[in-house]
Amino acid sequence: DAETYIKIFSLKDRTTLESLISEHAAEPHLRKLQKALAEEVTARVHSEEDLEKAIAASDILFGKSTSESLRKLDNDTFLDVFEGVPQFHIARSVLESGADLPSLLCEHSNVLPSKGELRRALQEKSLQLNKEKIEDADMMIGTKDLIGNRYLLFQRGKKNYYLFIAE
Repeated sequence: DAETYIKIFSLKDRTTLESLISEHAAEPHLRKLQKALAEEVTARVHSEEDLEKAIAASDILFGKSTSESLRKLDNDTFLDVFEGVPQFHIARSVLESGADLPSLLCEHSNVLPSKGELRRALQEKSLQLNKEKIEDADMMIGTKDLIGNRYLLFQRGKKNYYLFIAE
């Protein structure tokens, strides 16, 4: 299917397409044709800038992004990426004085129902703050951890994200 669609929708020259098709045939699991077509159509319909934002968002949600790549996002893109994620508002003053992990995740929000659940998540190494593993239950979280001077992004496992907004 991808080979048919790229021939129909792509504006690339014939030799480039043949090269892509042969690369795809050699390593179909890399999905080079699908990615090339998606990138080309997205750039044509939206813009190169929107394509770059979409790739960055995709890497954050599904790839192996880092805290650094998260911090490079502008606030609008950051909010677009995490639009459907549960959000919790927290007073900036709580973070300025330093908030401990249990109070933030168990008391100020319903991210984790209990401190026992927090301990379990730490033992499983399934808890992250801004894409960095959390290993210490006594960790203090402050304004230094904010992304864009406003956001904290917690992740539990691979798919569960929680956004804290400091106000």
